[in-house]
Amino acid sequence: MRVGRPIKALPQPLCDYCGTHAALVKSGEAPYPYREDHGPLWICTACQAWIGIHARSTRNVPLGRLADGALRDAKSRLHDTLEPLVAGKIRRDRVNPFEARAKAIRWVSGELGFEPVPASIHNLSLEQCEQAIQYVEAFVAHRRAASSGGTV
Repeated sequence: MRVGRPIKALPQPLCDYCGTHAALVKSGEAPYPYREDHGPLWICTACQAWIGIHARSTRNVPLGRLADGALRDAKSRLHDTLEPLVAGKIRRDRVNPFEARAKAIRWVSGELGFEPVPASIHNLSLEQCEQAIQYVEAFVAHRRAASSGGTV
């Protein structure tokens, strides 16, 4: 019999698309979606939705929600859209990339009124990603027009 603090059960995320429990897979196992080792993933084989786990996590804590192909693509596009702002923040304020990216996500989430404010891109929905992409693109275009002396 174990004496002491109880051991918490491993997190097993539910798929937002079909409601089934995701399975933890590692590189080399049949449903693993990558050719190279990108670390363990939680995957719903029925929907082909997956999410990675936090680095150095001993409990396999998922980074966020499971994402299908459309959501993974939207997150990637949002990441690319934010990158010039993140690079500017790193140069201007001398912060690390993780801090700059987190501040960018909090900024755009606050501007668009996302509740609760997500801590990272991993927690955004497809609709939120699309809204954020449009907002950031408009913001960058407005700043470029203002800095070039053009009319806004």
